[in-house]
Amino acid sequence: MKSIISTAQLEQYRRDGFLVVDGFYDEGELERLRSAVDDSVERRLAVVRASKALRPWPARVKTRVAALVGLSRANRIAASVRAVLGKKRLPEGLDPAYAGFNWGLLNTNQREEEGYCAQVYTQCLRLSAESETLRALVLDRRLGEAVACLAGIDGVRLYHDQALFKQPFGNPTALHLDNPYWSFKSQRALTMWVALDDTTLANGCLWYLPGSHLSATHGKAVHIGEDFAGLLKLYPEWRSIEPVACPCKAGSVVFHSGMTAHGAGVNLSTRVRRAFACAFMPDGATFNGKQDVLPDDYFKSLQPGALLNRESLHPLIWSRQQG
Repeated sequence: MKSIISTAQLEQYRRDGFLVVDGFYDEGELERLRSAVDDSVERRLAVVRASKALRPWPARVKTRVAALVGLSRANRIAASVRAVLGKKRLPEGLDPAYAGFNWGLLNTNQREEEGYCAQVYTQCLRLSAESETLRALVLDRRLGEAVACLAGIDGVRLYHDQALFKQPFGNPTALHLDNPYWSFKSQRALTMWVALDDTTLANGCLWYLPGSHLSATHGKAVHIGEDFAGLLKLYPEWRSIEPVACPCKAGSVVFHSGMTAHGAGVNLSTRVRRAFACAFMPDGATFNGKQDVLPDDYFKSLQPGALLNRESLHPLIWSRQQG
């Protein structure tokens, strides 16, 4: 692991809001990472497939209703139906604490695979919670110290991790900011995006608007949707920023600020482009009222301003006090 951050790299990150580190993971680490992520994603998708085989009609009905009245109204109708009929029996999921979360038990966006965002990428959350291999890699103190150096903080906690598999000919990933989605606000939040495959201009590498983190605010953000440049309606001044592409070899990582505008193009290849991402937050970050990826029980126990420090969810990776 190339965890030592040079002065030049630190200056580039602070200036541009992102940094590519080629060959961050060696071949052995990369292979363990790939295998663990692939296994975890397949377990999630196998349950999704089983669920659809058992009960295909509700998804089809909801899709048709959504086409007629819109997704938000279809969700309200579905909630009303569930309230009358009671909960349907679902295949066993991987994290029962998420039973009421809007992605269901499996922490994946593939329960509604017909939706636009489900075709942007296959997304599966909190893989390190079920994989000792991923947990060891994500909670490596060397990684935590590198993140703390880039972010300029004295302690680092994991916010969440996720697989992001961009399928061939799927939808592009619209320009967006990360931290405004999350359950805390911080200009020091940071994402590490790991290339599990070689990423190129053709298969959907990341693109950044350098320096956008310096003027981004938490009150101005958009969801990842069909309007690729929707974020620029909120920040028209960013239209003059020349986007920078970040193709890189497998095993490389891209660190970016949670406030840096970024997106990705269509995967114009016949193979899946796999990536694994970790979101980090400063130790001492506090709850802002948004559920995002928080399990229901934890979310309901929190009041705005409460510390996000439950070790089972947001483990402390590195602290200056610990040395």
